[in-house]
Amino acid sequence: MLTTDFPAGSPCWIDLGSPDPEAAAVFYGAVFGWTFRSAGPEADGYGFLQRDGRTVAAVGRLTEEGARSAWTTYFRTPDAEATAAAVERAGGTVRVPAFDVMEAGRMAQLTDPQGAQFAVWQPGAVPGLDVVSEDGALIWIELHTGSVDAGFGFYRTVFGWREEDFPAPGLTYKVLSPADGDLRATTFGGIAPVMADSGPPSWTPYFGSSDVDAVVARATAAGASVLMGPESVPDVGRIAWLADPFGAPFALIKGEPPKEA
Repeated sequence: MLTTDFPAGSPCWIDLGSPDPEAAAVFYGAVFGWTFRSAGPEADGYGFLQRDGRTVAAVGRLTEEGARSAWTTYFRTPDAEATAAAVERAGGTVRVPAFDVMEAGRMAQLTDPQGAQFAVWQPGAVPGLDVVSEDGALIWIELHTGSVDAGFGFYRTVFGWREEDFPAPGLTYKVLSPADGDLRATTFGGIAPVMADSGPPSWTPYFGSSDVDAVVARATAAGASVLMGPESVPDVGRIAWLADPFGAPFALIKGEPPKEA
């Protein structure tokens, strides 16, 4: 499961790029009870989404030309420059080269060969999120891509990830683990084919929820659109896919993602 130990190659941070960060913070506050704390006047509106004073995510303005509102997953690395170089060698793109984020750490923004955007985080003062794998916090990430095998091959080359195939009706689903540690105890996400009408290849965060239906009801009342569900998936749990009022997809899951293949 995802933990705040954040081994190399595992997701350690997520943030939302939004055309209106203040309104987005209000929306997610209504859905999950998160509060917003500014990162300071030098951060250009970027800030932390928190629960009980602990950071579960962050939100900031869209900064890239033509960007659409979306969640970005950051993977931990000991060397942001080296990982960016590995991405280029493996056929990906460096959209923003590695740079310092004050004393917090160092990051780079990247795109895989099939078009899914992601980032890497080399920790400084900030190792990652304060809370994961709880209600209202990140619990799983999922890549939807045109070729599951090619998608996994790229990330294996860059991060050394391991995988196990999980039986799912009508599709190939790969459950992901970092390079080190017990294969099943360290799972953090999965790769599946692009869903119909779900947009381009992308990484989507799942947030834990003990009552998916209640969270969907709050989200739709606050302006979200339902993309899928809620529905119960055998051996997985109850899930739903939503888009926030600015179109950024996110998902909900009750219980832990599958660990057995």
